[in-house]
Amino acid sequence: MLDLQLPWWEFIVRAGAVYLALLVLVRLSGKRTVGQFTPFDLVVVVLLSESVSNALTGGDQSLVGGLIGAATLIALNFGFAWLTSRSQTAEKVVEGREVVLGRHGKVYPDVLERERVSQSDFDEALREHDCPLQEMRCAFLETDGKISILKR
Repeated sequence: MLDLQLPWWEFIVRAGAVYLALLVLVRLSGKRTVGQFTPFDLVVVVLLSESVSNALTGGDQSLVGGLIGAATLIALNFGFAWLTSRSQTAEKVVEGREVVLGRHGKVYPDVLERERVSQSDFDEALREHDCPLQEMRCAFLETDGKISILKR
């Protein structure tokens, strides 16, 4: 239970590599993947965690190995949060920037398509903000995947 099958430092390297790879993959998948989970997105997240579990531990079943991997992931997450809170460049690279989806009552269909936002999701955001399209000053897809609407 406590005997490691791999050197302790290998757990840190493995966890770091998996963390960075998943960070890049999730970032490339777009804001909507992160912001609003559909049942399909939830399945992908569960399968992602299962698919990388052996990559994290190298097949090691020990308690210590699992704790080293978990501590490394938490430390990396803390480190990235610290870095992005202090550097706008790092924040832009890691979290991205908001995207204008429409302005002055006009929706940009090409931007909706590029950002994988359906028209029905956009219309839902308008309803949530109690804003008819003609009263919309700006609509943004935020970095967390939510749609913000500013009224005139």
